[in-house]
Amino acid sequence: MSDFSEELLRPMTGGDLGETRVLSGTGMCFPWLQKHIQSVVTGGKKEKDFAQTTNACLSFIQEALLKHQWQQAAEYMHSYFQILEDSDSYKRQAAPEIIWKLGSEILYYHPKSSVETFNTFADRMKNIGVMNYLKISLQHALYLLHHGMLDDANRNLSQAETWRYGEKSSSQEVLINLIQAYKGLLQYYTWSKKKTELSQLDEDDYAYNTASQNMLNHSWKTSINLSALIQIPGVWDPFVKSYVDMLEFYGDRDGAREVLTNYAYDEKFPSNPNAHIYLYNFLKREKAPREKLISVLKILYQIVPSHKLMLEFHRLLRKSEKEEHHKLGLDVLFGVLDAGCTNITAWKYLANYLRQTLMGNHLAWVQEEWNSRKNWWPSFHFSYFWAKSDWKEDKALACEKALVAGILLGKGYRYFRYISKQDHQVLRKKIKRMKKLVKKCSIVNSGL
Repeated sequence: MSDFSEELLRPMTGGDLGETRVLSGTGMCFPWLQKHIQSVVTGGKKEKDFAQTTNACLSFIQEALLKHQWQQAAEYMHSYFQILEDSDSYKRQAAPEIIWKLGSEILYYHPKSSVETFNTFADRMKNIGVMNYLKISLQHALYLLHHGMLDDANRNLSQAETWRYGEKSSSQEVLINLIQAYKGLLQYYTWSKKKTELSQLDEDDYAYNTASQNMLNHSWKTSINLSALIQIPGVWDPFVKSYVDMLEFYGDRDGAREVLTNYAYDEKFPSNPNAHIYLYNFLKREKAPREKLISVLKILYQIVPSHKLMLEFHRLLRKSEKEEHHKLGLDVLFGVLDAGCTNITAWKYLANYLRQTLMGNHLAWVQEEWNSRKNWWPSFHFSYFWAKSDWKEDKALACEKALVAGILLGKGYRYFRYISKQDHQVLRKKIKRMKKLVKKCSIVNSGL
């Protein structure tokens, strides 16, 4: 083990606790910290000095972490271990979790750290305070996954899965479910690889039947581990996606639809845009009726009006026969662009839809949308700066925006005026047509 890991991981001794000088693992002395550490004696004799010492160490560790000074943070950590001897029972109980969070952060980023170092630290911390065992085991497994050590992560989760400690185990039921679900994700990864292998085999081949049976065994184990977690209110995106993928593969489309519908609409679950995206994509694969697709995306629009699916939502609304959907289609385009969008498709859709809406005698729809934006859209989208910048970066985008600006603000507005005066051989006809449309459709002094 490296000097670094020995410094961070070695247990505090009585001599360490009573030492008045602060030395790093490399023999460096820190006089500024020494001021705060004065004859610290455990057992409650000098509790004030003890509190000052640990508080000072914690502040220095936090500052070092913010500055990415990993070695310095590791050196401070050695002094902070004495918090485990604090006479205050509350601080003593909270200490293991704080030490784990700080120590694991240092070990994750320290250039001299290694997987062996992290494993040793994690194993020690699991046994300091039983209530931290599951949390540390889960985070340890995620660290191993990050390093591609899937088998080690699976073993770690299997050990944690069987953890019990009297009555306290019931209070950590959610953590146990989460650990089982992550184990399920690992099983899903294996299942997914087998699915890829199966797709490359001939169905008449003996190897196909063997691979298919192996997949079925894995899916059964995985579904047990995943299904328990996704019944608990929370945001479980990767677990839900994995579970639904297996249900679809085995033809249980009703089961998949039920899982996704509950995940999206159950009021016990927090609002989650992804839940509606997953349901929409599933219904789209099922070739569900347009009305059903619209109802799902309508909720997504209320949560994230600038989501990339909103252009698809607009197309669905445009194809609908209901006038209320046509009106909503205009609202959706304005909502997409409220976030500041350089997507030429969004601007093209708005330019065309404004023209269609006005030609369809729905000036009131446009005015309703524009009245809530006329105080900030001009400077946000249509300033002179943006006119020059857009023309330089994307001339086609500039033309679409200029048409919108002309319709909403008139032909005298600076954005439209700047673009309409540009002489560009390829876009000359487009700019000429743009001028005619603005003259015909602008809501400024409009006779529509």
